[in-house]
Amino acid sequence: MKKNLLGVSLLTITSLYFLLAAIIILIAILTDIPVIYGIFASIIILILQFLISPWLTDLSMKWFYKAQFGYELPENIKAFVEEVCKQNNMKFPKIGYIDDGAPNAFTYGRTKNDARVVVTRGVFELLNEDEVKAVVGHELGHAAHYDMLFMTVAQLVPLVLYGIYEICMDNEKGSSRSNSNNGDYTALIGLIAYVLYVISNYIILMLSRTREYYADSFSIEATKNPNSLASALVKIGYGLTTAPTNAKHSAARSNALGIFDSKTSKALIVSSQDDGQISKDNIKQAMKWEQWNIWAKWYEFNSTHPLISKRLLAISNRSSEFNQEPYITFDLKKEESYVDDFLIEVLINVLPFLAFIISLVICVFILVNEGNVLSIAGICLLVILAFSFIKFRRKYSNEPFKETTVRDLLSEVKVSHITSIPCSLEGIIIGRGNPGCIFNEDFVIKDDSGIIFLDYNQPINVVNKIFALFKSPEYFDKKVKVNGWYRRSPVPYVELKTIEIDGQVKKVYTYKVLLVFYVIWLILAVCLLVAPFIM
Repeated sequence: MKKNLLGVSLLTITSLYFLLAAIIILIAILTDIPVIYGIFASIIILILQFLISPWLTDLSMKWFYKAQFGYELPENIKAFVEEVCKQNNMKFPKIGYIDDGAPNAFTYGRTKNDARVVVTRGVFELLNEDEVKAVVGHELGHAAHYDMLFMTVAQLVPLVLYGIYEICMDNEKGSSRSNSNNGDYTALIGLIAYVLYVISNYIILMLSRTREYYADSFSIEATKNPNSLASALVKIGYGLTTAPTNAKHSAARSNALGIFDSKTSKALIVSSQDDGQISKDNIKQAMKWEQWNIWAKWYEFNSTHPLISKRLLAISNRSSEFNQEPYITFDLKKEESYVDDFLIEVLINVLPFLAFIISLVICVFILVNEGNVLSIAGICLLVILAFSFIKFRRKYSNEPFKETTVRDLLSEVKVSHITSIPCSLEGIIIGRGNPGCIFNEDFVIKDDSGIIFLDYNQPINVVNKIFALFKSPEYFDKKVKVNGWYRRSPVPYVELKTIEIDGQVKKVYTYKVLLVFYVIWLILAVCLLVAPFIM
């Protein structure tokens, strides 16, 4: 397994550096731009970042996440970690603990011998012993495979390519003023560098997704229990669990299993248990969106992590190696193609922007030809408003907020960041959306069927941060009722409209502020439209 991962990593990094070398040679042949200084600067910056980032992250964990380092793992988990470290010639990692009920676990560091593994209270409360071992095993896999080092080396390429792009663009402006010969090539090289920068970023994302599969395989080899890893992934990634918190560990109050990247790392679960076993039907229902909705593929393409359903199926394919039945097989029949829904959503998403570009061109053309641009501008604004409002209504549906459960929401296929489902949930707030972060205003709610992320998003961001620091702790461990709009991107979440606690209703005003904005927009468009007739 390690040899295969090493081969994939070296091939990928070699390909990245081949792209970088190609453009450097091109610059050397066609121009006299001194990009070597920029390359050296980028290398120095990346090396410094690699050397000091674990220390800076330690401080961030302590100051902003209230993480406790030196945390003593339960004896059985500690013994498991010691055995894995011994087998892989690793030092015992530095253990961090965050007192938050939302399940999360992640690893950082430079090498396998200075790794930090951070876990939250929610991991111990929502997972059984074998599942906790599987989660920790996954994180140890990242350290054992030197993921932090390989990804740092890979990330140098897009950093340098973007630097070349900026140097070329700046040089091209200068050469235009001085009529330098470089001007014939710098713009073209800058464009090529930018294209390669984008390509290299997607290559790195692919490498990251590959390394997630290998971390899963490491956990399987370490625990000899692929089904425990799968069930942990279901609980943390989808959230299927109706079990109470793990009493054995909860009394201690002591990027979820690496499921999502930093942009989408929000703990969410949909669960249901029958006699201690997660209902396979509920798992399949939760998998439908990733298997059938085309947006899921797009999100994965732009993510550092594979889709949860793909990881579950890959893990299940190894169950027989350890005399276990495959944890899950996805055998549901697709009822429709969903392509039409996807195309409609894409159209709704891009039409306001296209209308703006076309309107801008029309207005400039009329202005250049000394025509009356006011009426045309008014018409254009009305067209843009119409398309934008269609998108707004799709995102903030005004249908009744239907009472539902996390499990039922997760089974919905026709939902995305554009199309929402109005919903009403009742449950207990178990932690922050970004577990432990004192500046995070979002929540994680648990109902009888699972847990899901709640997006608390006031129109003014500073209000969100004040709420996070001084008010959000009042909601922890409290029963609440929320109304909002359920979406996926690909993380399942509910954007809040209201949250009720102890009979008091806290409102989020983003929806109303946007409505007021559209009214003002409409008035402005009408004024421009009629202005020529009253002047």
